[in-house]
Amino acid sequence: MDLAERALALCEIRSPVGEEAEIAAYVARETGGERFGNAVVCGKAGGGRPAVILAGHLDTVPLQEGDFPARRANGRIHGRGASDMKGALAVMIELWRSLPLLELPVELLLVFYDREEGPIAGNGLLPLLRARPDLRSAALALCLEPTDLALQLGCCGSMHATLTFAGRSAHSARPWQGENAIHKAGPLLDHLRTQPPREVRIGELIYREVMSVTRIEGFTGRNVVPARCELNLNFRFAPGRSLEEAEAEVRALSQRFGADCAVTDRAPSGPAILDNPLLQELRALTAAPVEAKQAWTDVAQLAQLGIPAANFGPGEQAQAHQKGESCSEESLRRAYAMLERFLREAAA
Repeated sequence: MDLAERALALCEIRSPVGEEAEIAAYVARETGGERFGNAVVCGKAGGGRPAVILAGHLDTVPLQEGDFPARRANGRIHGRGASDMKGALAVMIELWRSLPLLELPVELLLVFYDREEGPIAGNGLLPLLRARPDLRSAALALCLEPTDLALQLGCCGSMHATLTFAGRSAHSARPWQGENAIHKAGPLLDHLRTQPPREVRIGELIYREVMSVTRIEGFTGRNVVPARCELNLNFRFAPGRSLEEAEAEVRALSQRFGADCAVTDRAPSGPAILDNPLLQELRALTAAPVEAKQAWTDVAQLAQLGIPAANFGPGEQAQAHQKGESCSEESLRRAYAMLERFLREAAA
């Protein structure tokens, strides 16, 4: 089966977050990998060669109209997850089936896991790594998230917090008899609107720290001055800043503008492993451009367990989570060729 046919077959399987059983069974069958719930592992570390993990999540974001049937057209695979990240899963499977695994200078390991697109608390990667402690000895892990074939290092952390402004309800015809909680949120919103991204340089890489309000709720009735306004604040912070430091900044901002603060979700940043020897070889052998990873990925969770990790995949970032998602067949072929060269020629 060629890469495009493999990617099409994967896109034909519905696997929205939390519904990965069918695709996990397919991957286990096609690779002979070991099944752990709705995750699959191929290979075992500890054979004397440095271990390289290729990691990919089996789930997609929730389905949208037009996702099925998946199809090939004009050199592209169309279907839910084509770029994020079933095209990459196809590359992983075909590398495993085609390479002379015992003759490679590195020990190739494949990790397919579930529930990446949901809250971090339900993410299936850490439970899988706890079930297979040998994986933690890997010398390098590559998350095959969509990067347009750039080598994206590290990742920004992500924190969500609910900021609550308290007011006092009144009839909207007589607003002076109450206190409008939405209006009280105005200075904070104006402050965030005018703040430019804060650049953080790590070696040759530049990350951008940003705060955004992504939801606002304050409705009681059309003719009622709202007594409560809640905002969801999302803080994306650069590698090198701890969760505690990020939370302290969010709480200081809340206090400054008179809001109560409750942190609801926190995901750590991932380090930029510029000095990793295998990463340097990958860079030299493939000539892949190197960038900072502005979003969050499981590079952060791998790093927490001591596994050096970076992002590299054939999917297109602009296609991820989009209606009508697709991935080019050429990018799949290029990703396969780049990874094959690295796996065959990396120094032991």
